[in-house]
Amino acid sequence: MEAIWQATERYGLASAPGALALVQDLLNTVSAGRPREADLLADVSLAQGWLDAARDAWTATTGRAVPEVRLEEEDVVRLRDVRRAVRDSMTPPGGSTERPGEDSPVPVLETATVALEFAADGTVTAAPRGGGSGYLVAMLLLALWQAQSDGERRRLKLCRNPRCSVAFYDRSRNNSGVWHDVRTCGNAANLRAFRARASTTGADRT
Repeated sequence: MEAIWQATERYGLASAPGALALVQDLLNTVSAGRPREADLLADVSLAQGWLDAARDAWTATTGRAVPEVRLEEEDVVRLRDVRRAVRDSMTPPGGSTERPGEDSPVPVLETATVALEFAADGTVTAAPRGGGSGYLVAMLLLALWQAQSDGERRRLKLCRNPRCSVAFYDRSRNNSGVWHDVRTCGNAANLRAFRARASTTGADRT
């Protein structure tokens, strides 16, 4: 079965590798693009449709089945909060984010329950636990933790174009990408910058 990450593919983007694709897909449930796509977490019906598709894509990507999760209104509110928190935590491409000093603890925004499982072949794996949005949040945090551990998380970025800001996986060799699509967002941003410089130069000459 082919993995179809609904929220990401509607923006014409390739999905991130492995479980990180789930995080990318959550980030891309936002309303963006031209014309504007719908916010897939706007209500319970839309959120359930996104989740059902994401469950299938997760199974196709990882080979691991996910139990059915039925969302309630409070679950959707939590998912929107998680989406906002992850987006806010991402360093802007080419920019930097101030980190608290040693005496300034980083606030904990979300917690989730996971279980460590020891298999007969000697491997230890982490498995999500919980019900409703709790299970999904555990999946998301595990995916982020794994990507953080292997260095892949730094390649998941938000398009620098503020009118876009979709989440893309940077596959450039030196991880230098800043636009989800250079031909659209990149060229548009460069054109705006050129016009701004031209306007300033013209004003200086008067």
